[in-house]
This record gives sequence, C-alpha cells and structure tokens, in this order.
Amino acid sequence: MTSFTRALRVGLFLAMRQIRRSSKWTTGLIILIMTLTFLNLVVVSGILVGLIEGAVEAAREHYTSDLIVNNLKEKQYIEHSTDIINAIKHAPGVVAYTARYSQGGSVEANYKTRKRVTDLPEKAGTNITGIDPASEDAVTGLSQLLIEGEYLRPDDYDQIIIGSQLLKKYFPDEFEGFTTLRDVEVGSRIRLEVAGITREVTIKGITKSKVDEVDRRVFMVDSQVRNLIGRTDHNVDEIAVKLEKGVDPKDLKAFLLAEGFGEYADVLTYEDAQPKFLKDIKQTFAILGNMISAIGLAVAVITIFIVIFINAITRRKFIGILKGVGVEGLAIEIAYVTQSLFYAFVGTALGFLFVFLFLKPYIAAHPINFPFSDGILVATISGTLIRAAILFLATLIAGYIPAKLVVRQNTLDAILGR
Repeated sequence: MTSFTRALRVGLFLAMRQIRRSSKWTTGLIILIMTLTFLNLVVVSGILVGLIEGAVEAAREHYTSDLIVNNLKEKQYIEHSTDIINAIKHAPGVVAYTARYSQGGSVEANYKTRKRVTDLPEKAGTNITGIDPASEDAVTGLSQLLIEGEYLRPDDYDQIIIGSQLLKKYFPDEFEGFTTLRDVEVGSRIRLEVAGITREVTIKGITKSKVDEVDRRVFMVDSQVRNLIGRTDHNVDEIAVKLEKGVDPKDLKAFLLAEGFGEYADVLTYEDAQPKFLKDIKQTFAILGNMISAIGLAVAVITIFIVIFINAITRRKFIGILKGVGVEGLAIEIAYVTQSLFYAFVGTALGFLFVFLFLKPYIAAHPINFPFSDGILVATISGTLIRAAILFLATLIAGYIPAKLVVRQNTLDAILGR
C-alpha cells in the first residue's frame, strides 16, 4: 500500500468519524449555508437573465414565431411574396405561417367631441396590420392575448383589434413622440388613417402581450388593409413561420436563401430578429448576476474556512496525539478537506434537486410578472454543473488552508496546548 493510499484511507475514516460525532445542528446549519450559496449561484443570475429571456420568448411566441420574413429596407414590400409563401408551405417542418400587410398610420379618438377646430387632434401613431385571423392565431395565438372584446372573423368589416399600449387606460405614461388615446374601450368608434385614406372603425378587441410589436399595433382583416393601401398584387410585408419542435429555424432560413429569396426579402430567425439592446441587456444582467453570486460564494468560502479553522484549533491536542502515534499530516489534512467537501456535496445536491424539481418548473408555470416581460428562470444542467464545480473547488481550498496551518504546528506544542 502506498503512502498516499494509506493517508487517504485514514483521512476518510477520520472525516466520517468526525462528521458522525459533530453536532447535528451545526452540520445542518453549514449544509443550509452551502445550499443557499448554491441557489445564489444559480438562481440570481438565472432570474436576471430570465427577465430578458422572458421578453425574447414572448416576442418569439406572439410576433416573429420561429422565423420571420420582412421586406428589404429599400423596398416597400416583399417582392415575389407568393413564391416565397409557396416555398414555405412545402418546406419540411413547417407547422403554420401567417402573411401580414403592414403599413404605418395613425388612430384618432374623441374627434366628435373636439370643442374647437384649432384644437390638436387626439392621435396616436401606429402600425396598421392586415391579417388572416385563422392563420395569425395558428402562428402567434393572437386570440389568446385579448384582455377585452372578441377576436376578428374573416367577414368583419371596419372592425379592429387595438394594442393596449395605444390606450391611456392601459398605458398611462406618455412621452415625446408617443401618445395614447383617452376614453377608448371595446365598442368605441375611432378614426383610422393609412396611406392618405381615413376610415371610421369600431374597436372589437384589445390585446396585451408585453410585446411592443403587438401592443402598439392595430389589426384588421387583410382584405380590408389591402384595399386601404391599394395593394393589388398580393405582395405582403411580413411572413411569420411556426416550425415543429426540434426543427432548427436556421435550416429553413438556409433553404429560403438557397432558393434565391434573399434578393427579395430579409429572412431572419427569431434570434436574428432580436433587437441588439436586448442582447446587450442579457449579457449585462448575466455579468451582474455572476458578480452577486461571487459575493455569495465568498461568504460561503469564509464560512467554511472559519468552521474548519475553529474545529481544527479546538482539536489541536487531538491532532497532536494523532501525529504522535504516527498518523501522517496528509491524512489529517484529507480528513478536514473531506469534511468540507461533504458539506458542499450535500448542500449542492439539495440545491440541485430544489432548482430542477421544484423552482424551475414552478416559475415556468407561474412566470414572474415584470412590467415588460414574464420572467422565467434560466438554468441549464451544464451551466449548473459548472457552478457546482466552482463551489466544490472553493470549498476544497477553504477546507485545506486552515487544516494545513494547524497540521504544520509542532506536535509537542499541539499536545501540550502551547
């Protein structure tokens, strides 16, 4: 038997003996600290990143879906729209698609009660979006976003669904360049202006999704918008595509580009369509979460260091006797390191089970209601294991240093308590 193997066996024996004889309350408290430290490492950064991830997922679910095709910046609409749609319909993995007509315009309320002609009209800039109600609902679930009223039907005439951010009732804060409509609800008549044409319409429903591209829009049946903007060639402005689970949007994007449609449209996966500021915020929050987690990790390391150091100091005489009867210093160091790793292992295991068996599923079913997103907990198995490894390494160091300091003391001085 080698010297190291013998030291390892003796060290493990001493560690288990000390753990069994230690106070259950003390052991439980240390394990609780390690569990809370692990949760701090995983949950804080996971919630901060999940705050933005919730907004990204909402935009994917209710606006872009898995892939969105837009008009090129220098074009008014997507040229060869019917060819692109036909290719999408026959592409593998496509569940549904929705083609939209989209045009900038405005809505005006309370125009019948204006006291003077010189008074400024109560207008709000918006995007007038023409949809096929059934196709849109199949892709984005628009009907499920209604907080008031009813969803559109294909034969609705002069009926609209309006986003909640255009109404002062739901979005009271106005700022320069963005106004909202007062005293407007389901059944109200408002003026819609698009492409130089003004039409009086009735609000049939109100949406609220925490997605700006949805909640700042006005939706109408596509045939009516097509007539309003004078579009007779069936070229649309947006095509959102929903794919089967497990199908990579990049594959469909590559297929459409290979067919040459990149010359007529901007083909984007849901990730490509994310605004840059959202990606920057996600990275910033991840850094912030890691900084907060590092503080918690430092607290845990200091706690373990103090516990092991005090334990070793109070047992100096015992350590001296062990060394006096021939137990190697390495075995004693292994004993204290093993004790530290035991606390880390049990605390991490409890934290791991709590995160993946309870906390993550619970938050997924009951998202955190932030003003601009439904926050989720972003925690992956691989990322969590990396954080657990960091905690183990920190704990190993925190257990080794105090044990090394005490073991280095002169054996006779330790036995005599000097």
